[in-house]
Amino acid sequence: MLREIVVYPDKRLKLISKEVTSFNGALHDLLDDMYDTMRSKNGVGLAAIQVGVDQRVLIINIPIEDEDGDSYGTEHDSNDQPKEKTMEIINPVIVAQDGTEKFQEGCLSLPGVYEDVERAKHVKVEYFDREGAKHTLEDDGFLAVVIQHEIDHLDGKVFIEKLSFLKRKRFEKEWAKQQK
Repeated sequence: MLREIVVYPDKRLKLISKEVTSFNGALHDLLDDMYDTMRSKNGVGLAAIQVGVDQRVLIINIPIEDEDGDSYGTEHDSNDQPKEKTMEIINPVIVAQDGTEKFQEGCLSLPGVYEDVERAKHVKVEYFDREGAKHTLEDDGFLAVVIQHEIDHLDGKVFIEKLSFLKRKRFEKEWAKQQK
């Protein structure tokens, strides 16, 4: 089932999501709905709070590489992603991070907005899957950026909060104009 995406500056995006304690059918339904919703919007990641559910749940559709090493399934072409390649990450905790890099980010809750954001280059994350099994993941590429972006949502933050004061003020002014 498709769910409505919560769009900035909706106050729900400021909520700090609650830890999941029941790995049950309701969680599975939420994950399935999030997948359908993310796919319908050509996103690469989606946090539960972006569909109005304040639980520490996120999904990521990992870009697939073809034989030439070119990836597809990025933000503009994620409909080629099979569901089994979608990562379902529940109660994620970043246990290690280092380095920094800038990457242009966008967000389904801020449609049409793209900005360079500085984040840790390498992350190690512990999380649970839909059945409650614990996993550890390490990455220093695009996946690391997406995970940090989505975990920020779980902590009540959107990526524009990482912009400099001047860039943020310029964004707020432009966004207000667009919303009228």
